[in-house]
Amino acid sequence: MQDDDNISEFKANDQNIIENKELNFYEALIPVVILMSMLAYNIFFVEDQEWFGAYTNQIILLLGGLVAAIVGAFNKVSFSRMLVEIWENLKSIFIPIMILLLVGALAGTWLVSGVIPAMVYYGLQVLSPEIFLPASVIIAAIISIATGSSWTTSATVGIALVGIGTALGINPGMIAGAVISGAYFGDKMSPLSDTTNLAPAMAGTDLFTHIKYMTYTTVPTIIITLIVFGIISMNIETSGSADISSLLGTIDTTFNISPWLFAVPAVVIALILLKTKPLIALGAGVLLAAVFAFIFQADILNSLADSKLGALITAVLTDTQITTENEKLNDLFSAGGMNGMLWTIFLIICAMVFGGIMDAIGALARITKALLSVATTIFGLFASTVISCLGLNAIASDQYLAIVIPGKMFKKAFEDRGLAPENLSRTLEDSGTVTSVLIPWNTCGAYQSGVLGVGVAEYFMYAIFNWLSPFTTLLFAALNIKIRQISSKKR
Repeated sequence: MQDDDNISEFKANDQNIIENKELNFYEALIPVVILMSMLAYNIFFVEDQEWFGAYTNQIILLLGGLVAAIVGAFNKVSFSRMLVEIWENLKSIFIPIMILLLVGALAGTWLVSGVIPAMVYYGLQVLSPEIFLPASVIIAAIISIATGSSWTTSATVGIALVGIGTALGINPGMIAGAVISGAYFGDKMSPLSDTTNLAPAMAGTDLFTHIKYMTYTTVPTIIITLIVFGIISMNIETSGSADISSLLGTIDTTFNISPWLFAVPAVVIALILLKTKPLIALGAGVLLAAVFAFIFQADILNSLADSKLGALITAVLTDTQITTENEKLNDLFSAGGMNGMLWTIFLIICAMVFGGIMDAIGALARITKALLSVATTIFGLFASTVISCLGLNAIASDQYLAIVIPGKMFKKAFEDRGLAPENLSRTLEDSGTVTSVLIPWNTCGAYQSGVLGVGVAEYFMYAIFNWLSPFTTLLFAALNIKIRQISSKKR
């Protein structure tokens, strides 16, 4: 039975934070330790990382949730409360799941309509290998600032940049890392971004003060990122101009390439800039691409199925492979449709189940409070906030919880130390928003990996902006650089 005297909760931007006095810190860690141990065992000791088959990570997350449920049962948390929190988590990902399905459909229709081949065709002529990676960072950053969404950026220009770079012979992990670095820089700095609005709301400051204060840590980090990618670009071996000419000829022979095909992504981006709902914008992109496929790629459609409509339905729902004379392009010109997104969707669902149970039993709040209790200095307070955000991205598998819970828990501590709220909001973004994409089972990591077709392990070290940001914010705290005070209280 649930003891209402021991369990309390409060809402913050539609996120429940539950505290359980019955649960101690070590009990809260049990599910985390077991989950991480199983994941580590699978990564380091299981061949092909398929301990339980193709859905190993999903099953491990569910087993971790089962352990959390047992811990909760021993600490007077009812099964019904756990189900309520799981359901709340699942409701919160309904739209992201629909977006993922539409992105799968988008990839399929953009392939058969010639949109992706056209992007690759013209991109190969404009983006030289020597500038490709830093250019990818800048392009992704511009689109993300304009749209306020790293997800939309990856689903549009991100897919194209991975295709172009792969055709140039550049490591897909490098390309994905560059795209993600730029996309999350833009996401952080855009007033249209949901996380950029959420962080100051949790910390108690206003949006534009928050954005201005973030520039102190974010701009140096993106500059370092661009320098590193510039150095990498100048030292990587690529396919060479002769091979590029061959690729261009093969694309031109296989598809009917026209600048008019760029109207499809242009319409999608325009709709997003006009603040159209993502589902509508992406859905319009799928429908418009289908129309363009009939107009420009009739021969391609006829070669894929008995009817043009059948070929389009296949492209939307399942695997599509367009065979060319070049093996490298054969790998590039394939898409999984909605079916290709199911593994990612199942991973997100299982992560939400685990996170929901951990929240229901009060484990998330208990772990965060324990970190807060050891923050005896200003640097310790910043470090505890960073660790809390990183931990919640891994445990709760959700960047919003990684902002909301530390934001609520650490707000008073920052005030008591005489620190302005923008210190907290900046730290939440530097360590909560950007690191979510580095966790394979986090909603962001699963999404980016699924959309770009590059595993988190492959792009992790190249997502320089994302893993460097927490170190930058800690360096600023350690050196007392731009740490704004609201009073003369002693540290």
